[in-house]
Amino acid sequence: MWKNYFGENCKIYGIDIDPRCKEFEEENIEIFIGSQSDRKFLREVREKIGQVDILIDDGGHKMRQQIISFEELFDMVKKDGIYLCEDLHTSYWICYGGGYKRRGTFVEYSKNFIDYINAYHSEQRSLKVNHYSKSIASIHYYNGIVVFEKKEMEATYSEKTGNPSLIDNPQKVSGLKNAAKKLKFILLKWINTILRWFRLPGFIWR
Repeated sequence: MWKNYFGENCKIYGIDIDPRCKEFEEENIEIFIGSQSDRKFLREVREKIGQVDILIDDGGHKMRQQIISFEELFDMVKKDGIYLCEDLHTSYWICYGGGYKRRGTFVEYSKNFIDYINAYHSEQRSLKVNHYSKSIASIHYYNGIVVFEKKEMEATYSEKTGNPSLIDNPQKVSGLKNAAKKLKFILLKWINTILRWFRLPGFIWR
């Protein structure tokens, strides 16, 4: 069935810790035996396989396994490929080291990438453009699944085109009014900088 969907030239690779899984190898299916939380093993697999179009993490579902697999195997995925992690529900299960908003779960780990893909807009030193900012186009969350779509990303920019619909009348905009607007902007910037430092909600001048 998989040949009908992916084509005759498709090759499938699997990783499992149980040696008996080697029995399921066949033409165009190769299985590596090892732990998905073993960085050395994953790097060896990465060197042997090269790049892939789609990578699905449907392994042990423990936090350490999911995070290490992502860190070691994400770069295996081609620049227009997909990395998919299943069974995110274990991020909420105590027996797997999970819990709602618990630090160290794969769900909380993956939320960082929302910031990474928007890092081009950041005004803070604590959020800088990194490797993931340049290689992840989008992140999709589903019930128990997160999907990372890869694509070469560049810095965003804005430009104005066409003619403005509304034009301010220079005679109506006094110098005093312009100065007041600038002062308001400066005050808002300083107020929100202080609030941000204390991790408090932003202030809007009404």
